[in-house]
Amino acid sequence: MGIVLFAGMIILIGLILALMPRKASAHCDTMDGPAVKDGKVALETGNINYAYKWIFEEYEEELKGIFDLSRKVRTLSTEAQEVADRWFLENFVRIHRAGEGASYDGLKPSGTVLDPKVVAADESIEKGNMSSLKGLVTEEEYHALEEKFNKAIALKSFDINDVKAARAYVEAYVTFFKMAEGEEHSHHHGHAHGH
Repeated sequence: MGIVLFAGMIILIGLILALMPRKASAHCDTMDGPAVKDGKVALETGNINYAYKWIFEEYEEELKGIFDLSRKVRTLSTEAQEVADRWFLENFVRIHRAGEGASYDGLKPSGTVLDPKVVAADESIEKGNMSSLKGLVTEEEYHALEEKFNKAIALKSFDINDVKAARAYVEAYVTFFKMAEGEEHSHHHGHAHGH
C-alpha cells in the first residue's frame, strides 16, 4: 500500500507543478512580446519587414508564403482573420525561435508573468534610459549594461524598409536584453539575435 500511496503523491505533485503558472523569462513567445507586436503591425500594414527584422534572411521565403496566405484569408470574415492572424504569429515566432536555436512550444497568452528584469529591460528601451533596471541588477552589472543599452538606443531609429538596419537594432536590443536578464548571448549567423 505504501508504494501505491507514494506513486499517487508523485503523480499529484507532478500535476500540481504542471498546472502552476510558470514565470516566463523570455518574452518573444508571449502575445505581449515585441516580436508578436511587430507581427501584428506587419499583418495590419501589409509590410512584412516588421516581421523580417526578427528572423534570419534564409527564413524569409517561408515566412513570406505564410504571410501572404494569412493576409488573403484574414479578409474573409472576423473569424477567418482571428485564425489567420494566429496562424501567422505562431509560425512567425516558431521561425524566429528556430533561428536562435531555441525550442518553441506555442504562444503564451497576454499577461504571462515575466521576470521583473525582462519587464525593466523593455521599459528601459521604451523610455530611452536605464532607470527601470536600478535595484534589479548590481552596480557592476548596471555599468556593464550601459554599453549594450547605448548601442541599442543608437540603432533604434531605423527605417523599417531597411531590413539590414532593422536586424542590426534587433541584434543590439537582444544583446542588451539577454545581459539584463543575466544571460550572456552570442549567436553568430550573419546577425545575432534571439530571445
